[in-house]
Amino acid sequence: MPPFPGMGYPLVPGYESVGRIISAGPQSQRRAGQLVFVPGARCYGHVHGLFGGAASRVVLPGKRTLPLDESLGERGVLLALAATAYNAIRAPEGGFRSPELIVGHGVLGRLLARLALVLGDVPPVVWEIDPRRRSGNAGYEVKSSAEDPRFDYSAIHDVSGSAGLLDTLIARLAPGGEVVLAGFYSQPLQFAFPPAFMRRARLRVAAEWQQEDLAAVCRLVESGSLSLDGLITECRDADKAQEAYENAFGNPASLKTILDWRAFH
Repeated sequence: MPPFPGMGYPLVPGYESVGRIISAGPQSQRRAGQLVFVPGARCYGHVHGLFGGAASRVVLPGKRTLPLDESLGERGVLLALAATAYNAIRAPEGGFRSPELIVGHGVLGRLLARLALVLGDVPPVVWEIDPRRRSGNAGYEVKSSAEDPRFDYSAIHDVSGSAGLLDTLIARLAPGGEVVLAGFYSQPLQFAFPPAFMRRARLRVAAEWQQEDLAAVCRLVESGSLSLDGLITECRDADKAQEAYENAFGNPASLKTILDWRAFH
């Protein structure tokens, strides 16, 4: 894993978890048996948790959990990424700035595109360098940058995590356009100033999702406006975690991988 504030080893990774409550205290406002989304926990003592969710059991305040409809099942793990995408679309001055171009067609890119279709007026264009990731689109076009003739995008959302793309993206902006950095960048970012100056370009870093983002995407999912289907490509028992991680980070066709801890109870 790339360096991240608060990270250290040994490490319990992951914050996108779905679990069933086995015990609930009187102040928790929850009950045993409920299926809930769990946004990580800090119950591991001397072990670093970071966003700690990859465990057979977590202990956390009831108010941090989000009850889920049983029909959502394991797809509930996608709510955190959906909230991240929602936050990236939400404009700081209020309202939404729907992406016209999305760079990257992983899970976050696909959720951004789906939200853009729900919240925007025009289907976005998505760039994806790997042909194996260009499928799975519905209602929007996925292509390589070489196939795209446009240089007048007003809103570009980058979820590729590639530190060397800024000059390319700035060159594709319309005057006054904005590049939103919504990926995770392990290398320093830099760009040539003159082209950005000529376009009056704006750069914005998407923030970590907030509780209101999570609540908003839950409403969209419950209403049927936002689909979470087709984004989980693999589920493995937790004792196969090493194989799961190697596949998740080494196989471009892999989208979201689930670790199943139920056998450890």
